[in-house]
Amino acid sequence: MLDILSIGDATLDTFVRIHEASLRDVVGIKEQQLCLNFGDKLPVSSLHEKVAGNALNNAVGSARLGLRAGFYSVIGDDDTGARIVKKMRHEKISLKYLHVQKRSATNHSIVINFKDDRTILTYSHQRTYTLPSDIEPSRWIYYTAIGKKHSSLEKKIIAYCREHHAKIAFNPGTAHLREGVSHMRDLLRHTEAIFVNKEEAEILVGDSVDIPSLLYRLHELGPHIAVITDGKKGAYASNSVNIYYTPIFPMKVVENTGAGDAYATGLVAALIHGNPVAEAMRWGTANAASVITKVGPQDGLLTLPKLKAALKQYRHIKTKIINNTVKK
Repeated sequence: MLDILSIGDATLDTFVRIHEASLRDVVGIKEQQLCLNFGDKLPVSSLHEKVAGNALNNAVGSARLGLRAGFYSVIGDDDTGARIVKKMRHEKISLKYLHVQKRSATNHSIVINFKDDRTILTYSHQRTYTLPSDIEPSRWIYYTAIGKKHSSLEKKIIAYCREHHAKIAFNPGTAHLREGVSHMRDLLRHTEAIFVNKEEAEILVGDSVDIPSLLYRLHELGPHIAVITDGKKGAYASNSVNIYYTPIFPMKVVENTGAGDAYATGLVAALIHGNPVAEAMRWGTANAASVITKVGPQDGLLTLPKLKAALKQYRHIKTKIINNTVKK
């Protein structure tokens, strides 16, 4: 029996760091715009290529934390696809459910790092996902970015979870967020834990004056556990009874791609290992803090002994209950 089956796209990320750029504020737009000189040739101070993808990040992180991890995805039959297979073998992740699509390219992303944040350019090859009929039982399903939304796949995921009494951890991808809540209501009703950052939560349920209100609205959609990460400000979670808050562990940031994946991976792994939500949040915090000290989303993912060492090192940083009820 699998502990966790990760479902979603895999990709190759190319990380570039630039310095000759600027940020611009635009009236009516929350996010700043990254500005480059049009038609210019800009120097890159560093370049790295890393195997990635939200679901694969989760599978790698779960395996390192002592879980029996499977990964269902569709990749191309190119050199990048071969690198993904090699990575999975190295991390002891089952290849049983990895499908290679003939005469197609594997997904690719360009991650532009400027100052303390990143902008990502993505290329996603058109895929057809259909849950294999021979998937063994799993305790959890981790479902995340999968290109364009596949409603038929999600129906099969729900049916699978009903049959095997599996729990769903859902980290909405870009396509999910763009299509909106109306396209994922059935999935959300069957979700055990949803993971979003503050901006994503506002996209799903609307702007709010505070995070407790966002958590309340997420619960209304169906998930039993709602988690909102807020960058350097820490992370919040609710189990429908209490709202919890955990500050970050102090680390020097090298590159922050994959911090959210690492957090979700650590939290779900802690739940599978039998920990309560409050302690699971510390697992997520430790994993995310380690990932941002490396380039890419996987190099810093912790093994179970290293995670426990980090928890001991930062035992003074605790999860707190900030509200004993979830309010509108």
